Amino acid sequence: MQKRTLGKSGLEVSALGFGCMGLSFGYGPATEKQQGLEIIRKAYEDGVTFFDTAEAYGPNKNEELLGEAVAGFRDKVVIATKFGFNFDEKGDISGMNSNPARIRQVAEEALKRLNTDVIDLFYQHRVDPNVPIEEVAGTVKDLIAEGKVKHFGMSEAGAETIRRAHAVQPVAALQSEYSLWWREPEEKIIPTLEELGIGFVPFSPLGKGFLTGAINETTTFDSTDFRNTVPRFSEEARKANQTLVDVLGEIASQKNITRAQIALAWLLAQKPWIVPIPGTTKLHRLEENLGAASVELTKDDLAQIEHVVSAIPVQGDRYPAHLQARVGK
Repeated sequence: MQKRTLGKSGLEVSALGFGCMGLSFGYGPATEKQQGLEIIRKAYEDGVTFFDTAEAYGPNKNEELLGEAVAGFRDKVVIATKFGFNFDEKGDISGMNSNPARIRQVAEEALKRLNTDVIDLFYQHRVDPNVPIEEVAGTVKDLIAEGKVKHFGMSEAGAETIRRAHAVQPVAALQSEYSLWWREPEEKIIPTLEELGIGFVPFSPLGKGFLTGAINETTTFDSTDFRNTVPRFSEEARKANQTLVDVLGEIASQKNITRAQIALAWLLAQKPWIVPIPGTTKLHRLEENLGAASVELTKDDLAQIEHVVSAIPVQGDRYPAHLQARVGK
């Protein structure tokens, strides 16, 4: 697997990372532990050196799983985790909290759960409107000086907030949703990141599974799957958005690859400092996703994709209103 550097940070990672969230959160019941360990270790064997987790994914269990999985090769991989929330007694998110004391608490707890001495990349999970971003960046700067964190990251932040944070502590990477069916970052975010030398880590690079072609209007999700609450995954929206998946299938068949590989290769072709983090619970999907790293799209390929995809309006908001209120701040 080829390596990429996230912006000017010097943080080198595999061209494709692995998003661990779905192993324990968001897409139905948690994966059985042994299966989770197996897929993380297989990802590493296949060249992945960048693993993404968070205290919110479980909560806590995801970090513990990742820590156990990579224990034998911890020094060979980059671990990213996140802070920024409070949780209720059930473990559900109860509000944002990026106060300095909370950031430090999360860092100490994450180090223990991950069974590591340092967090390679520490993201603010969502911008907290009640805490000046300068305080947040300053706290992470102190953690870096203390050797507990190596790099500072942000997630779903707006361009102006990124600039303010970066002025206090250089931001190594921004993690936000970006894919062939969510291209809003191209307007302000990507130009800002390029100007400042910040890497971009797209999550949901396969449109939460939709771009793979494995989901259609008749698909039913587990009752605990958060896609049940996403407007873009309503039955009506899925029916309307099938056109995009069909077109991707036609382009993929021309190159004898899959829709997922086209979608990931397209992201990799946008900028050399973009590192998508697809996640999966299935070994065959892992192999499929990682195969995208060796797919080369020509200028003609990219022009064809742009011409076809830009003509298809995607239906439905990507988040319900209460979650959309947390992004782009």
